[in-house]
Amino acid sequence: MVEPNNPPALLLVLHDVAPCTWADYQPFVEAIDALGGVPLSWLVVPDFHRRNALDTDPTFRQRLSERAARGDELVLHGYFHDDQEPRPSTPKHWLMRRVYTHEGEFYQLSRETALARLRAGIEMFQRYDWPLHGFVAPAWLMSEGTRLALRELPLSYTSDPQHLYRLPDFTAINAPGLVWSARSAWRRGLSKLVCEQREQRWRHTPVIRLGVHPVDMRHRFSRDYWLHTVERLLNEGRVPMTKIDWLTQQHNHPGYAA
Repeated sequence: MVEPNNPPALLLVLHDVAPCTWADYQPFVEAIDALGGVPLSWLVVPDFHRRNALDTDPTFRQRLSERAARGDELVLHGYFHDDQEPRPSTPKHWLMRRVYTHEGEFYQLSRETALARLRAGIEMFQRYDWPLHGFVAPAWLMSEGTRLALRELPLSYTSDPQHLYRLPDFTAINAPGLVWSARSAWRRGLSKLVCEQREQRWRHTPVIRLGVHPVDMRHRFSRDYWLHTVERLLNEGRVPMTKIDWLTQQHNHPGYAA
Protein backbone atom coordinates (compact mmCIF):
# COMPACT_ATOMS: atom_id res chain seq x y z
CA MET A 1 0.00 0.00 0.00
CA VAL A 2 0.96 3.65 -0.40
CA GLU A 3 1.76 5.22 2.93
CA PRO A 4 -0.86 7.88 3.80
CA ASN A 5 1.68 10.72 3.72
CA ASN A 6 3.47 9.47 0.61
CA PRO A 7 1.83 10.42 -2.70
CA PRO A 8 2.72 8.19 -5.65
CA ALA A 9 6.11 8.91 -7.17
CA LEU A 10 7.70 9.23 -10.60
CA LEU A 11 11.37 8.40 -11.11
CA LEU A 12 12.87 9.72 -14.36
CA VAL A 13 16.09 7.86 -15.15
CA LEU A 14 18.54 8.66 -17.96
CA HIS A 15 20.60 5.63 -19.00
CA ASP A 16 24.02 5.51 -20.69
CA VAL A 17 25.11 8.99 -19.66
CA ALA A 18 28.45 9.87 -21.25
CA PRO A 19 30.00 12.75 -23.19
CA CYS A 20 28.97 11.17 -26.51
CA THR A 21 25.30 10.86 -25.50
CA TRP A 22 24.83 14.40 -24.19
CA ALA A 23 23.89 15.72 -27.64
CA ASP A 24 21.04 13.18 -27.69
CA TYR A 25 19.84 14.12 -24.24
CA GLN A 26 20.30 17.89 -24.18
CA PRO A 27 16.99 18.94 -25.83
CA PHE A 28 15.03 16.49 -23.69
CA VAL A 29 16.72 17.60 -20.47
CA GLU A 30 16.01 21.23 -21.35
CA ALA A 31 12.34 20.36 -21.95
CA ILE A 32 12.14 18.54 -18.60
CA ASP A 33 13.83 21.43 -16.81
CA ALA A 34 11.24 23.77 -18.32
CA LEU A 35 8.52 21.82 -16.48
CA GLY A 36 10.13 22.88 -13.22
CA GLY A 37 11.13 20.83 -10.21
CA VAL A 38 11.72 17.45 -11.88
CA PRO A 39 14.91 15.85 -10.52
CA LEU A 40 16.69 13.32 -12.71
CA SER A 41 18.67 10.18 -11.96
CA TRP A 42 21.65 10.07 -14.33
CA LEU A 43 23.16 6.61 -14.97
CA VAL A 44 26.78 7.56 -15.53
CA VAL A 45 29.26 5.37 -17.45
CA PRO A 46 32.90 6.15 -16.51
CA ASP A 47 34.35 5.17 -19.92
CA PHE A 48 31.53 4.49 -22.38
CA HIS A 49 32.63 1.86 -24.95
CA ARG A 50 36.23 2.52 -23.90
CA ARG A 51 36.44 5.79 -25.84
CA ASN A 52 34.47 8.31 -23.78
CA ALA A 53 36.38 8.51 -20.52
CA LEU A 54 34.95 11.09 -18.15
CA ASP A 55 38.46 11.65 -16.79
CA THR A 56 39.35 13.33 -20.10
CA ASP A 57 36.27 15.56 -20.37
CA PRO A 58 36.24 18.30 -17.72
CA THR A 59 33.40 20.17 -19.45
CA PHE A 60 31.02 17.25 -19.19
CA ARG A 61 32.14 16.48 -15.65
CA GLN A 62 31.32 20.06 -14.70
CA ARG A 63 27.85 19.63 -16.17
CA LEU A 64 27.29 16.53 -14.06
CA SER A 65 28.59 18.31 -10.96
CA GLU A 66 26.12 21.12 -11.58
CA ARG A 67 23.27 18.63 -11.95
CA ALA A 68 24.21 16.93 -8.68
CA ALA A 69 24.36 20.33 -6.95
CA ARG A 70 20.80 21.13 -8.04
CA GLY A 71 19.43 17.89 -6.57
CA ASP A 72 19.81 15.31 -9.33
CA GLU A 73 21.28 11.90 -8.55
CA LEU A 74 24.34 10.44 -10.26
CA VAL A 75 24.36 6.61 -10.38
CA LEU A 76 27.21 4.30 -11.40
CA HIS A 77 26.19 2.47 -14.59
CA GLY A 78 28.77 -0.19 -15.35
CA TYR A 79 32.26 0.97 -16.21
CA PHE A 80 32.71 0.46 -19.98
CA HIS A 81 29.13 -0.48 -20.89
CA ASP A 82 30.35 -3.09 -23.38
CA ASP A 83 30.82 -6.85 -23.30
CA GLN A 84 34.31 -8.00 -24.27
CA GLU A 85 34.24 -11.27 -22.38
CA PRO A 86 34.97 -14.56 -24.24
CA ARG A 87 32.41 -15.71 -26.80
CA PRO A 88 29.15 -17.16 -25.42
CA SER A 89 29.48 -20.87 -24.64
CA THR A 90 25.81 -21.84 -24.29
CA PRO A 91 22.60 -21.03 -26.20
CA LYS A 92 21.31 -19.07 -23.21
CA HIS A 93 24.45 -16.95 -23.01
CA TRP A 94 24.38 -16.38 -26.77
CA LEU A 95 20.77 -15.22 -26.52
CA MET A 96 21.46 -12.83 -23.66
CA ARG A 97 24.78 -11.48 -24.97
CA ARG A 98 24.18 -11.37 -28.72
CA VAL A 99 20.40 -11.04 -29.20
CA TYR A 100 19.09 -9.26 -26.10
CA THR A 101 22.15 -7.01 -25.90
CA HIS A 102 25.82 -6.66 -26.82
CA GLU A 103 26.42 -4.43 -23.80
CA GLY A 104 25.87 -6.74 -20.81
CA GLU A 105 29.23 -5.83 -19.30
CA PHE A 106 28.60 -7.46 -15.90
CA TYR A 107 26.74 -10.55 -17.14
CA GLN A 108 29.76 -12.89 -17.15
CA LEU A 109 32.19 -11.25 -14.72
CA SER A 110 33.86 -13.08 -11.86
CA ARG A 111 33.65 -11.61 -8.38
CA GLU A 112 37.23 -10.37 -8.65
CA THR A 113 36.77 -8.63 -12.01
CA ALA A 114 33.42 -7.15 -11.02
CA LEU A 115 34.89 -5.90 -7.74
CA ALA A 116 37.79 -4.22 -9.55
CA ARG A 117 35.50 -2.40 -11.98
CA LEU A 118 33.05 -1.38 -9.31
CA ARG A 119 35.85 -0.03 -7.13
CA ALA A 120 37.27 1.88 -10.10
CA GLY A 121 33.87 3.46 -10.67
CA ILE A 122 33.46 4.32 -6.99
CA GLU A 123 36.92 5.89 -6.96
CA MET A 124 36.01 8.04 -9.96
CA PHE A 125 32.91 9.35 -8.17
CA GLN A 126 35.07 10.10 -5.14
CA ARG A 127 37.61 12.04 -7.25
CA TYR A 128 34.92 14.41 -8.42
CA ASP A 129 33.05 14.64 -5.10
CA TRP A 130 29.91 13.10 -6.53
CA PRO A 131 27.68 11.44 -3.93
CA LEU A 132 27.11 7.79 -4.88
CA HIS A 133 24.38 5.51 -3.61
CA GLY A 134 23.46 3.15 -6.44
CA PHE A 135 24.80 0.89 -9.15
CA VAL A 136 22.86 -0.25 -12.21
CA ALA A 137 24.41 -2.92 -14.43
CA PRO A 138 24.21 -2.32 -18.19
CA ALA A 139 21.03 -3.98 -19.51
CA TRP A 140 20.38 -4.88 -15.82
CA LEU A 141 22.44 -8.07 -16.33
CA MET A 142 24.53 -9.25 -13.38
CA SER A 143 26.54 -12.40 -12.81
CA GLU A 144 26.59 -14.13 -9.46
CA GLY A 145 30.13 -12.79 -9.13
CA THR A 146 28.79 -9.25 -9.52
CA ARG A 147 26.17 -9.87 -6.86
CA LEU A 148 28.85 -11.14 -4.49
CA ALA A 149 31.00 -8.09 -5.21
CA LEU A 150 28.13 -5.70 -4.52
CA ARG A 151 27.67 -7.22 -1.07
CA GLU A 152 31.18 -6.04 -0.19
CA LEU A 153 30.85 -2.40 -1.22
CA PRO A 154 29.42 0.74 0.42
CA LEU A 155 26.50 1.08 -2.00
CA SER A 156 22.83 1.40 -1.04
CA TYR A 157 21.00 -0.19 -3.94
CA THR A 158 20.94 -1.81 -7.36
CA SER A 159 18.03 -2.58 -9.68
CA ASP A 160 16.46 -4.65 -12.41
CA PRO A 161 13.58 -3.63 -14.73
CA GLN A 162 10.87 -4.11 -12.09
CA HIS A 163 12.60 -3.82 -8.71
CA LEU A 164 15.05 -1.86 -6.65
CA TYR A 165 17.24 -3.93 -4.33
CA ARG A 166 18.63 -2.68 -1.06
CA LEU A 167 22.24 -3.65 -0.55
CA PRO A 168 23.99 -5.60 0.80
CA ASP A 169 21.12 -8.06 1.30
CA PHE A 170 19.35 -7.58 -2.08
CA THR A 171 16.04 -6.89 -0.35
CA ALA A 172 13.55 -6.40 -3.22
CA ILE A 173 11.20 -3.44 -3.44
CA ASN A 174 8.62 -3.28 -6.21
CA ALA A 175 9.43 -0.40 -8.55
CA PRO A 176 7.91 -1.12 -11.99
CA GLY A 177 9.58 0.53 -14.95
CA LEU A 178 8.70 1.58 -18.47
CA VAL A 179 11.39 1.18 -21.12
CA TRP A 180 11.47 1.25 -24.93
CA SER A 181 13.31 -0.61 -27.65
CA ALA A 182 13.67 2.21 -30.17
CA ARG A 183 16.15 0.87 -32.71
CA SER A 184 13.57 0.50 -35.50
CA ALA A 185 10.14 1.86 -36.39
CA TRP A 186 8.32 -1.39 -35.60
CA ARG A 187 10.08 -1.65 -32.23
CA ARG A 188 9.08 1.91 -31.39
CA GLY A 189 5.46 1.25 -32.32
CA LEU A 190 5.35 -1.92 -30.24
CA SER A 191 7.11 -0.23 -27.33
CA LYS A 192 4.49 2.51 -27.23
CA LEU A 193 1.65 -0.01 -27.12
CA VAL A 194 3.29 -2.11 -24.42
CA CYS A 195 4.17 0.91 -22.27
CA GLU A 196 0.68 2.38 -22.55
CA GLN A 197 -0.80 -0.91 -21.36
CA ARG A 198 1.66 -1.20 -18.50
CA GLU A 199 1.10 2.38 -17.42
CA GLN A 200 -2.64 1.70 -17.15
CA ARG A 201 -1.97 -1.47 -15.18
CA TRP A 202 0.34 0.41 -12.80
CA ARG A 203 -1.70 3.59 -12.40
CA HIS A 204 -2.21 2.92 -8.68
CA THR A 205 1.31 1.74 -7.85
CA PRO A 206 3.38 3.75 -5.36
CA VAL A 207 6.08 4.40 -7.97
CA ILE A 208 6.69 4.24 -11.71
CA ARG A 209 10.18 4.43 -13.21
CA LEU A 210 10.76 5.84 -16.68
CA GLY A 211 13.96 4.32 -18.12
CA VAL A 212 15.06 6.59 -20.97
CA HIS A 213 17.91 5.75 -23.36
CA PRO A 214 19.89 7.89 -25.82
CA VAL A 215 18.44 6.08 -28.85
CA ASP A 216 14.95 7.12 -27.68
CA MET A 217 16.02 10.73 -28.09
CA ARG A 218 17.01 10.28 -31.74
CA HIS A 219 13.41 9.78 -32.89
CA ARG A 220 10.69 12.35 -32.38
CA PHE A 221 8.09 9.63 -31.90
CA SER A 222 9.83 8.15 -28.86
CA ARG A 223 11.16 11.45 -27.51
CA ASP A 224 7.67 12.97 -27.55
CA TYR A 225 6.28 9.88 -25.84
CA TRP A 226 8.63 10.29 -22.88
CA LEU A 227 8.01 14.01 -22.52
CA HIS A 228 4.24 13.62 -22.73
CA THR A 229 4.33 10.71 -20.28
CA VAL A 230 6.23 12.79 -17.74
CA GLU A 231 3.73 15.62 -18.16
CA ARG A 232 0.77 13.27 -17.81
CA LEU A 233 2.08 11.53 -14.71
CA LEU A 234 2.84 14.88 -13.08
CA ASN A 235 -0.68 16.08 -13.87
CA GLU A 236 -2.04 12.92 -12.27
CA GLY A 237 -0.34 13.87 -9.04
CA ARG A 238 2.83 11.80 -9.09
CA VAL A 239 5.73 13.44 -7.30
CA PRO A 240 9.04 13.41 -9.22
CA MET A 241 11.95 12.07 -7.17
CA THR A 242 15.40 10.61 -7.58
CA LYS A 243 15.84 6.90 -6.97
CA ILE A 244 17.76 7.38 -3.72
CA ASP A 245 15.26 9.91 -2.36
CA TRP A 246 12.38 7.54 -3.03
CA LEU A 247 14.25 4.66 -1.42
CA THR A 248 15.00 6.80 1.62
CA GLN A 249 11.31 7.58 1.88
CA GLN A 250 10.53 3.84 1.85
CA HIS A 251 13.08 3.29 4.60
CA ASN A 252 11.36 5.91 6.72
CA HIS A 253 7.97 4.35 5.96
CA PRO A 254 8.80 0.65 5.47
CA GLY A 255 5.26 -0.56 4.90
CA TYR A 256 5.78 -1.01 1.15
CA ALA A 257 8.03 -3.79 -0.11
CA ALA A 258 7.92 -6.74 -2.44
